[in-house]
Amino acid sequence: MPKDHHKPPRVRTLGANTTLSGFGQENMEKVYSDTGTTSNDQSKTEESSVTKKRSASFLFDEDGLFNNDDEGRAERQQCAIAVSNIIRNFSFMPENETIMVQHRHCLETVFQCLEDQNREDDELVTNMLETLVNLAPVLDLRIFSSSKPSFIKMTEKDAVHAIMGMLSSSVKPWHCAAAELIGRLIINPDNESFLLPVIPQIYKRLVDLLSVPAYDAQAAAVSALYNVAEVNMDCRLKLASERWAVDRLLKIVKTHPVHEVCRKTSMILESLVSEPQNRMHLLVHENTFAEILTTEGKYSDTFARILYELTARPSNKVTSGQAIWGNIN
Repeated sequence: MPKDHHKPPRVRTLGANTTLSGFGQENMEKVYSDTGTTSNDQSKTEESSVTKKRSASFLFDEDGLFNNDDEGRAERQQCAIAVSNIIRNFSFMPENETIMVQHRHCLETVFQCLEDQNREDDELVTNMLETLVNLAPVLDLRIFSSSKPSFIKMTEKDAVHAIMGMLSSSVKPWHCAAAELIGRLIINPDNESFLLPVIPQIYKRLVDLLSVPAYDAQAAAVSALYNVAEVNMDCRLKLASERWAVDRLLKIVKTHPVHEVCRKTSMILESLVSEPQNRMHLLVHENTFAEILTTEGKYSDTFARILYELTARPSNKVTSGQAIWGNIN
């Protein structure tokens, strides 16, 4: 652009041919058209005061002035969606991650959109959720209690609550993304303390997703469980005791078409069997372990180790005598 370039003035034509322009112009006539001719000065004074009063209240009562009528709201919503697309696209670039996860106002706005999932546009919520999934490996929830200036009241607990709301959603892209988000967040030890209080609810929902007849939902749940099960012993104990968890994990190994998902599922089971308190939960599935060992060559090493843990440990002499491999102690 040359330095002496000047943009020509642009005439505001948006809404010119509609009843509601979104700029409040349709309300001007209502405010100023009721001043009639009067016969005496007193009535003129009264009408003048009424008009002034109505003009003043117009600033607060008439939505049109603030672009809040139906057309104005739709227009602003379109702008919000466009901006959310920009923020989402920013998050795909590794160079932007550090800047974005340190920008408290940005994160507060993103999490607020998740909190308002029932009121916000679906595309807007999806964009904000995908932004968080991209940033999750380097996101530290402690930013909400940092000294950085806050623009929206948001705490670590509020952020986790917003994520859990997305995880419990019936919308498949949302609960799949929320599962992946949790799996990525918990990799950071600084986030563990905020997620551990809701671990029972997380496990329950993830195990439910394992039974959903959609491979992408199952993959998202396995990906999250794979990371969560590695956090500490208590997490592995809770997962093994979750009803149907082991059954559904075994079914994933036998039926899921993606090798990487099956591999991670096998490693989750191996992680569970490493805890002595879990053996009674897993021993009832010994025949299934042996079946996978003999039929699924890709995972035979993992299931051989699982069977060894179940049957050959010195601390498990009572159960090993009943194992299908015989008493090998």
